Amino acid sequence: MKLSEYASKHGIQYRAAWNRFKAGKIPGAWQDESGTIVIPDKNTSRLNDAAVYARVSDPAKRKTQLPHQQHRVEEWAQANGYRVVESVAEVGSGVDDKRRKLTALLKREDWGTLIVEHKDRLTRFGFEWFRLFIEQSGRRLVVINETKEERADLIADFVAIIYSFSARLYGQRRTKRVKEFSRMVSEDGDEIAER
Repeated sequence: MKLSEYASKHGIQYRAAWNRFKAGKIPGAWQDESGTIVIPDKNTSRLNDAAVYARVSDPAKRKTQLPHQQHRVEEWAQANGYRVVESVAEVGSGVDDKRRKLTALLKREDWGTLIVEHKDRLTRFGFEWFRLFIEQSGRRLVVINETKEERADLIADFVAIIYSFSARLYGQRRTKRVKEFSRMVSEDGDEIAER
């Protein structure tokens, strides 16, 4: 990275960064023939170390597809020059913000690029926030296929949203009605998805 990027990243003025460079306090920094000061970025070398994340919503109908999705993403990563250091597969809703395996993966420090097959495999809502936070930490988020969205998963996530908000709104004593409603919507959604 350039000295100006270093200054910005460390929250100091350019002149202070220049003084650090002149005093030899920036490890590995050097000046090229054009006078540009180059500082090695340890995060850049880490970008080839990839973490793969695969997810499906419905364990009863989709669990058999999870290993195939995970394998496809791993193969794509290796074919595109990444070294897969971690591969995680999880069954859970794309609107659930308490997925244990994803949380553990995001806390790890040994990867520089997170690879998912589709945006909705990571999350249904707030994808750009994920991208922003991952890139702010010097990492990268790669989506293999930006366009595909599976209707059945979308319906399952819609049912999860209805159930969650209804349970909060009406309390636990009425969850039996909410479950019945969710089941009806899910069955109708399966019929729509099959068409």
